[in-house]
Amino acid sequence: MKLIGIADTTFARYDMGKAAIDELERTGTGFRIIRVTVPGMKDLPVACKKLIEEQHCDICMALGMPGPMPKDKMCADEASNGLIRAQLMTNTHIIEVFVHEDEAKSDSELAWLADRRAREHAVNVYDLLFRPERLTQRAGTGLRQGFEDKGPVYKQ
Repeated sequence: MKLIGIADTTFARYDMGKAAIDELERTGTGFRIIRVTVPGMKDLPVACKKLIEEQHCDICMALGMPGPMPKDKMCADEASNGLIRAQLMTNTHIIEVFVHEDEAKSDSELAWLADRRAREHAVNVYDLLFRPERLTQRAGTGLRQGFEDKGPVYKQ
């Protein structure tokens, strides 16, 4: 049985962890989920590292929602760099799922985006563990998590 770690924050304005778990449970079987909630984004790297090293998770999702201020963007960058370091230290994928508050024009659009991005990345997590060939089949297709896909560009 594979273990999937879900790390999310109380700082986020939407329960992205719940959306990711719901989507994973709809997508397939053969795994168990371990969820940890931490205060903020900069707590996500150590939460994921602990999920991997102490709980033996095979993959993690790190879900966060940076605010619109310059300090929030700096914190998101620091958290992202920490997640990259944690991946390299553990040789384990940590799928970063951040939704920046200023990506949306309204609270309802923000909720829609957070839900959709969490769910689409949950499918990516499942595919990385159980169906990696599906990712290969979609290589170069311009997929985006959240807003509409861009589609591929073609050599002319």
